[in-house]
Amino acid sequence: MKFKASLTNRGIQILEKRFLHALDKIGKTWHIYLTPDHFIFLHNLLSFDGIQSVAQFSKQALFSDYRIASQTGNRIAFTLDLALFYSALRGSASVCAAGGANGVHVRLAKKQTNSNGPNMPFLTFETQGGNSTVIHDVPISSPLSPGDIMELQSALENAQEIPATLVQVPDLAKMQNFVERHKNIGDILKVSVTQYGDLLIEVATTLAVAGAAYCNLGVLGVHVDAPAESQAMKVRARMELALERGEALSAELKLKHFAKSLQCCLSEPDSAFLGIAPQAGCLTVIFQFFIPGTHQTDKSISLHCRLPVLET
Repeated sequence: MKFKASLTNRGIQILEKRFLHALDKIGKTWHIYLTPDHFIFLHNLLSFDGIQSVAQFSKQALFSDYRIASQTGNRIAFTLDLALFYSALRGSASVCAAGGANGVHVRLAKKQTNSNGPNMPFLTFETQGGNSTVIHDVPISSPLSPGDIMELQSALENAQEIPATLVQVPDLAKMQNFVERHKNIGDILKVSVTQYGDLLIEVATTLAVAGAAYCNLGVLGVHVDAPAESQAMKVRARMELALERGEALSAELKLKHFAKSLQCCLSEPDSAFLGIAPQAGCLTVIFQFFIPGTHQTDKSISLHCRLPVLET
């Protein structure tokens, strides 16, 4: 199997300044999944013991040259320590910033770590400038077998299923502040979403309930008008009515998982949406990115998290 690609300046900027900082907050170990058209970071997809995350980039979003070959449909996957990947990219980017380098080249390689040892797999970052070549080797796992790649692909397809109704988060910064203020009050967060565009977030303790409520937010997917009788209702009463009518879903989850998902704000999304899967299987947080200078979704970049919900 072979993989070789050349990062563009934009690709370096996207990864180094935005996404890797965010992903590093989510978890330490990630799958890198290379396909003929995409470069994908996957966290925890083969288990649902905690937050799952998918960051997917079209090859054009990051690379000027992208070549991959394998006997598994030109797909390659492996795991690595994201902090080492991040460090290697930062080191390569600093060489480019100093001037004289002709870009950052990334490839799969096997190298001996000592004279008597076996060849070990690495993801190698190579930067050539002047009369020198700077190389950063990131240790990786052995590439996944064809069967394991099929399992990973199936998990990715499952993770990309989105709830029927998604409501737009009104202000990501305020949402982060709410979570920070209340993370020492309780461990459990209750999230309720209606098809009207209502969002209710609550942290309950034995003494009190602290919450934030929003109405008439933007909706993607299934959207219905709120019944007339609900217009004068308080938020919780309106939510209870929506639940009774089958026009809302509610789920409880660990506050720390929600707080961790909001670290994706470091990737500088233009907006975000929340949704609850049928039967409250998980809470999905989708981050949206616009094409620079427009309000059109940049389909070459996607980032979302799935958070496990608690049984009630």
